[in-house]
Amino acid sequence: MSTENINLKAQTRQSGKHFSRALRREQKIPAVIYGPKVENMDIWVSEIELTKYNKQKFENTIFVLESDDKKLNALKVLKKDVDIHPVSRRPTHVDFYALDMTKEVRVEVELRFEGKSIGIKEGGLLNITRRTIEVECLPTAIPAFFELDITNLALGDSIHASDVQAPEGVKIITLPTETLCTIVAAQEEVAATPVAAAADAAAPAAGAPAATAAAPAAGAAPAAAKKDEKK
Repeated sequence: MSTENINLKAQTRQSGKHFSRALRREQKIPAVIYGPKVENMDIWVSEIELTKYNKQKFENTIFVLESDDKKLNALKVLKKDVDIHPVSRRPTHVDFYALDMTKEVRVEVELRFEGKSIGIKEGGLLNITRRTIEVECLPTAIPAFFELDITNLALGDSIHASDVQAPEGVKIITLPTETLCTIVAAQEEVAATPVAAAADAAAPAAGAPAATAAAPAAGAAPAAAKKDEKK
C-alpha cells in the first residue's frame, strides 16, 4: 500500500497573473487546494520540492502540508494535476486535493508488467494499451502499483482489467473488459517499397520487346503526377 506521508512546505498567496509570475521568478510554484471539506485556497510550494516529487512513484503519495497558516498546516493532500511549460519543462501550476481520510477517493494506479511471455520468446511483441488503472478506496489503502505477470501469455493473449487482483478494500473502477496489454505478432517487413514495386512493374520481362515495356511506363507517368495558463 502507498502509506508513506511526506511533509511539504506551503504558504498562502495572492491570486492573479502578476503575482503568479513574480512567484515563478523566485522558484515558487502557484497552486490551488480544493476538496469536500475545505474552501478553495491559493497557495505556493517550492519548485525544487515539487520537481523532486513530480515522479510516478509519488503519484498517489499523501502530502502533509507545513505552513504558518493554521488553515493549511497539517492538511493532507494528493497531487492531482501539474502544468508543465512546453519549452522549459518547468512546472507552472499544481492542483492539490484536500483529503477526508474517512472518505474513499478515486485515483489512477500504475501497472507494472513483469516477466517474459511465451509469445515474446516466439517472436511476438508486448503491446501495452494502459499503464494505469482507476481504483476507489480510502486514502490509506491506495496501492503503490499493480504487478501483472505476463509469463504465460502466448501470441494473441491479453490481460484485461478483470484479471487484476485488487486487495481488500480496493475497488477497480476501470471497465472489466478493458484491455491492458496484448502479445501481438511482429509485422513482417514489407518486401518492396512502392517506388521499387513501380519500377519492377515498368521493367520489361527478359527477352520482351522494348516497345511492349514502354506502354506501362507511359501509363504510370500521369499517376505519379496525381498534408490558457492557469492563474
